[in-house]
Amino acid sequence: MDATFDPFSSHGGGARAKVILLGETGFLTEARINQVRSLHIEHVSPAGLLRREISRRPELAHAKAAADEASLLARLRRWCFARKPDAGFLLTDFPATLLQARVFDEWLEARGESLDAVIAGPGAPAPVVEHYLTLGLLFEEAGLSAR
Repeated sequence: MDATFDPFSSHGGGARAKVILLGETGFLTEARINQVRSLHIEHVSPAGLLRREISRRPELAHAKAAADEASLLARLRRWCFARKPDAGFLLTDFPATLLQARVFDEWLEARGESLDAVIAGPGAPAPVVEHYLTLGLLFEEAGLSAR
């Protein structure tokens, strides 16, 4: 494993790692995928949260499949603030916009938490990539161009 790209090295197994994966996941090497799977952290995506909500409230199954940004943010906010303190996560498919990234940063700050890494792949939204690059949180696999 390349020591220059190991966002999990300071976490002793990564149980508390807080990571965002932007863009497509197909760019990850098999070794990186296995490393992420071994972290024993919650893997979260907006689609997964919607499926959980539908399983608890079947009447939502008939609701519109594509949620608007306000309901997406409400769902992710509930998840964020319901998490155990210092619980790690791998978040995919969110944030998709600069507004969502800034809102998510505010939620983490309100909880006294911060991200450990943001990994950008092909298809990652350029404004979100730039935001996390400016914050010094962006990691890129060797040879990967996030822009």
